[in-house]
Amino acid sequence: MTEESKRIPDIFWKKWGPYVSNREWGLVREDYSANGDAWNFTTHDTAEARTYRWGEEGICGICDDKQLMVFSLGLWNKKDKMVKERFFGLTNGQGNHGEDVKEYFYYLDNTPTHSYMKMLYKYPQNAFPYDELIQKNADRNKQEAEYELIDTGVFDQNEYFDIFIEYAKSSPTDILVKITVNNKSKTDSPIILLPTIWFRNTWNWGYDDYKPNLKSEKTDHITIEREKVDFKNFYAKKSSKTLFCDNETNAVKLYQSPNKTSFPKDGINNFIISGKADFINEKNTGTKASFLIDEMISAETSQVFEFRLSDQDLNEPFKDFDEIFNKRKEEADEFYADIQNGIKSEDEKMVQRQAFAGMLWNKQFYHYNVSKWLKGDPAEIKPPKSREKIRNFEWTHLNNFDIISMPDKWEYPWYATWDLAFHTLSFSLIDPDFAKQQLKLFTLDWYMHPNGQLPAYEWNFSDVNPPVHAWAVFRIFKIDEALKGKPDLEFLETVFQKLLLNFTWWVNKKDSNGNNIFEGGFLGLDNVGIFDRSDTLPNGQRLEQADGTSWMAMFALNMMRISIELAQYNHIYEEMATKFFEHFLYIANALDNMGEYDFSLWDEEDEFFYDAISTNEGERMFLRLRTIVGLIPMFAVEVIEDEMLEKLPLFKARMDWIMENKPELAALVSHWEVKGQDSKHLLSLLRGHRLKRLLARMLDEKEFLSDYGVRSLSKIYEDKPFQIHLNDIDYSIKYTPAESDSGLFGGNSNWRGPIWFPINFLIIESLQRFFFYYSPDFMIEYPTGSGNFANLDEIADELGSRLSKIFLKDENGNRAFNGQYPRFQEDENFKDYILFYEYFHGDNGRGVGASHQTGWTGLIAKILQPRLSKMKMAEAETETPN
Repeated sequence: MTEESKRIPDIFWKKWGPYVSNREWGLVREDYSANGDAWNFTTHDTAEARTYRWGEEGICGICDDKQLMVFSLGLWNKKDKMVKERFFGLTNGQGNHGEDVKEYFYYLDNTPTHSYMKMLYKYPQNAFPYDELIQKNADRNKQEAEYELIDTGVFDQNEYFDIFIEYAKSSPTDILVKITVNNKSKTDSPIILLPTIWFRNTWNWGYDDYKPNLKSEKTDHITIEREKVDFKNFYAKKSSKTLFCDNETNAVKLYQSPNKTSFPKDGINNFIISGKADFINEKNTGTKASFLIDEMISAETSQVFEFRLSDQDLNEPFKDFDEIFNKRKEEADEFYADIQNGIKSEDEKMVQRQAFAGMLWNKQFYHYNVSKWLKGDPAEIKPPKSREKIRNFEWTHLNNFDIISMPDKWEYPWYATWDLAFHTLSFSLIDPDFAKQQLKLFTLDWYMHPNGQLPAYEWNFSDVNPPVHAWAVFRIFKIDEALKGKPDLEFLETVFQKLLLNFTWWVNKKDSNGNNIFEGGFLGLDNVGIFDRSDTLPNGQRLEQADGTSWMAMFALNMMRISIELAQYNHIYEEMATKFFEHFLYIANALDNMGEYDFSLWDEEDEFFYDAISTNEGERMFLRLRTIVGLIPMFAVEVIEDEMLEKLPLFKARMDWIMENKPELAALVSHWEVKGQDSKHLLSLLRGHRLKRLLARMLDEKEFLSDYGVRSLSKIYEDKPFQIHLNDIDYSIKYTPAESDSGLFGGNSNWRGPIWFPINFLIIESLQRFFFYYSPDFMIEYPTGSGNFANLDEIADELGSRLSKIFLKDENGNRAFNGQYPRFQEDENFKDYILFYEYFHGDNGRGVGASHQTGWTGLIAKILQPRLSKMKMAEAETETPN
């Protein structure tokens, strides 16, 4: 066991970590407007003067798990209009493809306890082109590419700094900080570094008046006085001055009203930009403080700057600095060498390690109490009446105060529940306890709605995402068991009890006709359809969703499988296994026979699953649009072995009775009585013929199959868009392989052609589970029309390889995700830094959308991990790319 592995169970080692958001402005929870205009209530340009209520932001910041104190880095190149204290990006309305960060930073390394961390920020030496980025993107339409920072020419002459920020923990309460400034230009260039600490402002809320304090008597030492914060000292190896102000809003600047302090939050910024000392407290005390380091960095050289946060009074704080850093770096290498044992390619190891780093850096302190947010705090101005019914007013029970895995701490610095389910698969390889804790978190009473719904995301907690929580819970349970050699039954049983409520919510709320056809609505797939799937159709029409129904079939099977697992230890759960087995069969029946109207969501003519539009009069019509919606029935698959059934006689007897007495149900799923290899039974929405027909579409390079994975919309709509006339309105959709050309949902999200990792991952896993049942002789033409055949396991591996090609070097040394810019492919200072985008171009694999969404795109770490042996995989029942 490595030294890092030994530390992981000790939660004290995780008390401090990279839990600071990359963006707090423009968020719902910081929005106190009358009309819910979150993007404009707090903005990038007012952020330097505004004190936040619910969290803090910074560049490469760290904080404690209650975010009482924060450390982050400020920078100034002596040309910018402001100190660089936060990453800049466009709002949803400013970007021609929605919100987007316009900076280059990379997560390079991190360990589960954050004992060693490293990231890189590329800081231009000339004035940052804020206005140019805003204006150029405003001038472009949705058919044009985004105007990026690299397009401005600010990097053309290498006039930038590579700022490497590293952390090493001597102990949980003794953290060393190393900042390496590398001047990439051919001329000497000045830079000001402002390593900054501050307290989150909790004293203005009106619940208590305790106010902490920072003070200094030396230029290289700041004393920390804060209850419940272990650090007492902040040391700099080199500093010319300490600067102090208060973490208080500059009300004079923002509202033309009196300030609570003479030295508000932007005091250090204003001092640096203007040189006027009256902006800072010359008494060297306050609630926000920085060291001032003003250096000229020689051309093409680097300088190292060292700092230390400690709970000890140290006479020589930097005496053992290098020794500690080297030790933690070696331990990180040792930890990942153990994880990556079996990966032969150095390139694969690098990509996977940066994927893990991105997962760990995207952990964030998340605080949101909806009731307090709606009512306002006692000491603040009472919110207007209109806020009583503003977004999320039905979630007044929700009170989140935890470290949570974010999709992307700039683009999505708020959790998304179905995203998080996929995050846990990657975390399971390096910290399965954290993965389990994250899944359990969302079933707690102060997250989960009393009606059983899981919160979706803060823009609309009531939105509906695919119910993948049970899938993730069982996968993590089995992976954790395989790694530790014993099952965590308490975790499985605890979460299962809450998922029962969630399953009931789905049945009661999303099956409007009680016919086991689910109109899920949004379901996370944004604009995959021709109209907004969250809205009610006119004239009493409804969208009967093939994916909604299939997700629920998958949910039922996941719950059945968990019940079976628990029943091996407590036979009471046999009845629950039976309940979910029967519910799965009823859903399968409904998918094929929608009540008295004898209508199936499987189109025999096209041999594909489609959504259907139905009326109250019982009329139904296929929406013959080929999207990943039609592939999702593949995900509802489970394999059960005879050996397991023999341990559950009540469950087996009930199953046999149903198969004998309700043949109409038994006939609709893959034949239960027909055993596969090694006496296995298959439960699936797809019999062998339908599986082959779906795969014929999916593996057709003219339709879904790309060189880089499975597209979300068939490519047949590239030249000839799909069109339909409905309710006197003409609807149209075409294959758009990258950025969205539709404003239907806003933002930069697009499901009309690109490759998305979560769906591809579930496809791979489903193929592996089908292979677990079928023999290797079950062959499929791959690709369709090629004349070549492969078994399902081989196809799953091939799909994993196609996804891996997005990040790995090709024969020319290029990485597909960097496809838009030759500079990123060729420049030694860019080409090996990996960005894990939100989704990828359906034809060339270029990265699109949020650039740091190592959340579910971090699944590449799982895909690159060597798979367990077939026998071990069967025992662990992960049946995933690991």
